[in-house]
Amino acid sequence: METAVSAIAGDLISRLVSYLVKKCMDIPTIDEKLGRLQQLLLRIHAVIEEADGRYITNSRMLLQLKLLVASMYKGYHVLDTLRYRSLAENLLHEESTSSSIPGKRSRMIPGSLRSFAESNDLQSVLENLEGAIANMAEFVVLLGGCERMCRRPHDTYLYIENFMFGRHVEKQQIMNILLSDPGGHGAPTVLPVIGDCRVGKKTLVSHVSKNDRIQSYFSSIVFIDGDSIGIMGNAKFSNERTLVVVEFVTDVEDNEWVKFYSTIAHITAEGSKVIVISRIQSLARFGTVKAIALNSLSREEYRYLFKMLAFGSADENDYPHLASVANELAILFRGSLVTANVIADSLRRNLDIKVWLSVFHRYKGMVDCNLSKYGDHPKNIIDNERSIDTSTMCSSYPASRYLMPPRVERDDCPKRSLPHISFGDLMTNNGGIGIPNDEFVVVGWESRLPPYTRFVNDVERAVEKQGSTISARKRRSSI
Repeated sequence: METAVSAIAGDLISRLVSYLVKKCMDIPTIDEKLGRLQQLLLRIHAVIEEADGRYITNSRMLLQLKLLVASMYKGYHVLDTLRYRSLAENLLHEESTSSSIPGKRSRMIPGSLRSFAESNDLQSVLENLEGAIANMAEFVVLLGGCERMCRRPHDTYLYIENFMFGRHVEKQQIMNILLSDPGGHGAPTVLPVIGDCRVGKKTLVSHVSKNDRIQSYFSSIVFIDGDSIGIMGNAKFSNERTLVVVEFVTDVEDNEWVKFYSTIAHITAEGSKVIVISRIQSLARFGTVKAIALNSLSREEYRYLFKMLAFGSADENDYPHLASVANELAILFRGSLVTANVIADSLRRNLDIKVWLSVFHRYKGMVDCNLSKYGDHPKNIIDNERSIDTSTMCSSYPASRYLMPPRVERDDCPKRSLPHISFGDLMTNNGGIGIPNDEFVVVGWESRLPPYTRFVNDVERAVEKQGSTISARKRRSSI
């Protein structure tokens, strides 16, 4: 009897061990999961690109598209985090060991806890994407019935920066409103586009206004500065279907708006539309339709955009160390589109790890300096129309340097007769460009088309006053 019980127990244990071994062998490795994630991202990205090239008028399809886009960039975020994890750790270790601040140590998460968290993130993203693709069949079928947009590749790819990144849903929503039937009431539709400072409001509206269908629908498209609506008169308008785009940097009195709107309604033809662009939330009150809120890009979208700009036509897989630095830079920039474009333009010209690391350390030094001095990130300081300390970027000079809030400068307007230096050159080649001892102008961004508008910042030396260091002059931004 004991022999039989022993044999049965041994057989059960053997089967249990075989089952557990088989289950362990069936568990996919991290590399296998990453391969699966890449395949899913390829499929979902193809669908999103196809959707971006069609006119989608169904609001539920736009909602589904928004969810697909968010899932895709989350997937790219996790893929990059796992792919360049060890390289990023080495970068942070190098940064912490080279710091001159006594006692400074980087806070590292224990390896087992980090691996567990990353494995869970990867599994969660895989399940999310697999679910999205499983429910995408109806979306793809409906997408096939949407009219295709006319493509003009030379407009998009002539320069790598000359394209509209993301904003798939917002772009479709604006076009749907602009192309909608006026309904016979005669009064122009007013669409407010409201968003924070420098999130791409004008870029989005400009991109939409260049669409072939929009340009054929409206006989003329007029761009107006909101400060001039009270004195412009009727000269800009004609009796035809018109799209009026007006940008407000300050609030406007209701009676001024009523007078302006009445002028448009009286002179322009039926079917005319008005787009109001502003960062001021209260101006949404002028809208006759629901305002479109333009928020900053998500962290995942922003990092994807910066890497795409920084590498250009180069394959990031050929430069894993640079890709790791790009990920860290994207975190430092806090979603600033101007900074991403300017720094990426300089990095793209020199795919050298020493140059990229130098930019990372210098920009991080500037961020740490302003966090220590003002308790805020440089992006937030500039957005609030205050100057930031850029001494770490001009470290060869004893006096502190302050970067003033940005202003607009055009070739056809008078400009200050000061030396002009690009922000990218300032970051990547401090010693070689010869920074002036006195004031100078940093060119953050410059258009390639007339009238060659520039976004510039004045850089001023600090002066000592009653034991405190302050900027030599305060200036209100004109943007």
